[in-house]
Amino acid sequence: MIRFLNAYFPVRTVCLGLSEILLAAFVFTATTVLYLGPLNARITLDYEAGAAKLALVVGILACCMYFFDLYDSMVLRSRRETFTRLVQALGSACLILAGIYTVFPAARILPRVVLTGVALSGCCLLLSRRIFLFINCQPAWRERVILLGDGQLARALLTQLRDRAELGFNVVCHLTEEQEWSGDDGFHGESFLRELRRIIHAHGVERIIVAMGDRRGRLPVEALLELKKRGMKIQDGAELYEVITGKVALDSLRPSTLLFSPGFQVSSHLLIFKRFCAIVLSFAGLVVTAPLMAAIALAIRYDSPGPAIFRQRRIGKHGKSFTLYKFRSMCQGAEQGGQLRPAGKHDERITRLGRMLRATRLDELPQLWNILRGDMTFVGPRPFVPNQEEYCVRNIPFYTQRWSVTPGATGWAQVNRAYCVTLEDNVEKLAYDLFYIRNISIGLDLLILFKTAKALLFGRGAQ
Repeated sequence: MIRFLNAYFPVRTVCLGLSEILLAAFVFTATTVLYLGPLNARITLDYEAGAAKLALVVGILACCMYFFDLYDSMVLRSRRETFTRLVQALGSACLILAGIYTVFPAARILPRVVLTGVALSGCCLLLSRRIFLFINCQPAWRERVILLGDGQLARALLTQLRDRAELGFNVVCHLTEEQEWSGDDGFHGESFLRELRRIIHAHGVERIIVAMGDRRGRLPVEALLELKKRGMKIQDGAELYEVITGKVALDSLRPSTLLFSPGFQVSSHLLIFKRFCAIVLSFAGLVVTAPLMAAIALAIRYDSPGPAIFRQRRIGKHGKSFTLYKFRSMCQGAEQGGQLRPAGKHDERITRLGRMLRATRLDELPQLWNILRGDMTFVGPRPFVPNQEEYCVRNIPFYTQRWSVTPGATGWAQVNRAYCVTLEDNVEKLAYDLFYIRNISIGLDLLILFKTAKALLFGRGAQ
């Protein structure tokens, strides 16, 4: 895995993305040479900013491929989905380029070069995906590993490693204490050690992943240390799970991890910088969007009876409550008895205008005032209403750790999962929020904002 902006990306996926950028650049360069001839093409590329113009085309194409999730795990292993989304990305790139060329005529290149290059790039990219898929599925090109342990973490890891070929792992064996060969001594028995050595030699195992739920008195420390001395990679399952999923393994989280881990402690310099950026950007946002917000407020008052601004108590940093401001998207009195019922997909409480505001997230604009006041920031765990927070605190371990940082208008959980409704949804959301708190940085905030813009563009995650 490659760590970038404090998030992790599979090496194979990154290599695929870089190779496809180079492939598209080669195709467009070759197309230019084909139409203009070697001499004229060289003059165009070297002296008429042709290289920069081609770089613009390739860059837009690469961005469109990312925005259409062509590097997502689910898409990578589906040929039909890859073809559909690639066509959408190529079409969107053509529309964007047409708009740019209309506004900036100096950036134009020959239309036939663009159209031919896009068509040839599509064919070449489909071929490169077929090759990538073939290589990914070959066991010989994947690292052979043993998964040691049982329980929820081990099962979750097994599913991830087997379903996501781009991670480059081949689980040759999953060893648990419940198997017949383990004997009465479990992982400490001689039968286990013999079986472990046999599997390592038979399959050429390069890594052992330890995903035991409870290790006290059960972890075969001496055997694993001996294997490590001989060059075997020994990896903690909870650590690997966090890297490949972008969320903390709550079942394996211990108080000692929160106390002694290098994460879960935010630098004061980072907090000062984030607060400064929040003040500047929220003030600028309020000034720029003031006419739009005034128009939305008038439209809400015309669409349905009741105030334009919806006020609600939320839980913020250190468990302190504050008033959150949003444009009202539901009928007046939707909260009966102060109890908020989460919005459903076809919730009858949402007004006609409110449905549009929620889809475009324009109902969140008044939160710029919360950010300017310091109740919230742009990126952080999303704040909940008090009764929902209290319920989660009672039923989810370590839930109050979300309160260690200022809540945000968007967050790592929001860009990685859908709308939360059930307790299980909130457990998974906490896993993402703890990953963010553990890895908080300006780079990760920028990545979250970029993913948020992507979600807004395609209207994902709104209810």
